Amino acid sequence: MATRKRTKARAKKTASAAKRASSARKAPRARTRPQGLTLGSVAPSLTVNDLAKSLAFYRDVLGLVVKDRWEHAGALMGVEMQAGRVTFMLGQDDWKKGRDRVKGEGFRLYCETAQDVDRLAAQIEARGGRLAQPPRDESWGARLFTVEDPDGFKVTIFRKLRRGRK
Repeated sequence: MATRKRTKARAKKTASAAKRASSARKAPRARTRPQGLTLGSVAPSLTVNDLAKSLAFYRDVLGLVVKDRWEHAGALMGVEMQAGRVTFMLGQDDWKKGRDRVKGEGFRLYCETAQDVDRLAAQIEARGGRLAQPPRDESWGARLFTVEDPDGFKVTIFRKLRRGRK
């Protein structure tokens, strides 16, 4: 009788293991919603009126580092700049769309940092930057400030607030 019970127990274990193996081999279920775009980073490229002036702003005022430069016939045409792991690119306007082309209007970059935004804002002002918005807390859980570059592009720098802080 003891042998019979052990045999039934073994049969149950074997059936259970076979069921698990079978379900592991099944094809994944079809998604009910398509998976959207997934990004790991973004590198904005801004067309500017005066590349030398914009380069000085992003390098000397904001503190980005020049990683690469593009020249054509001895003239600087573009730069790649780095801020932590984020890349910014600046390109000299070639004026093919007219010299009255408005830049920066209706465009804003939100840049997240782990740094103290109040200290960053003070450093930017000390280096000649003008704050379009001084540091402030937002209802969505961030402290931020905004600067405007020489062409009117707005760069909002924010840090997420820890829970519980208003």
